[in-house]
Amino acid sequence: MQSSVIHTDTLQFVTFKLAGQKYAVDILQVQEINNMREITTIPNAPSFLLGAINLRGKVIPVINLRNKFSMPNTESIDAAKIVITDIRGLVAGIMVDSVSDVLRIPQSVVEPPPQISLNAASDYITGIANLETGLIIILDSDKLLGLEEYNAVNAI
Repeated sequence: MQSSVIHTDTLQFVTFKLAGQKYAVDILQVQEINNMREITTIPNAPSFLLGAINLRGKVIPVINLRNKFSMPNTESIDAAKIVITDIRGLVAGIMVDSVSDVLRIPQSVVEPPPQISLNAASDYITGIANLETGLIIILDSDKLLGLEEYNAVNAI
């Protein structure tokens, strides 16, 4: 049953996979999605910072979410994508395994994240969407980087 009415309690996300798990970020925080391209490594950069790319003449830092989330790196990154996103006004890329699709998710199926730790490291998880196809972890890109991490990336 399709409805032509857009409900204000529906959220729109770009979904992607990382180590087999689905994640989502608010579509308003995503500027574009790019295929993997040559990444210039930056000496003495934090481990989560993969390097930088040239995107239409602009230097864009690229964050490796696998390192950020303490996941093992994959051997092949050929299918990887770079999601260009806004992190508190800083344009940065986040490397993901693959981009799935754009989803409209009713706010009613989004539950708060479990209180696994009192650690601020999981503050970037804003909720978990409980869909028939499985769980999707919803990230707040504005909170992906702590203050020191943000300053390190912003210095590029």
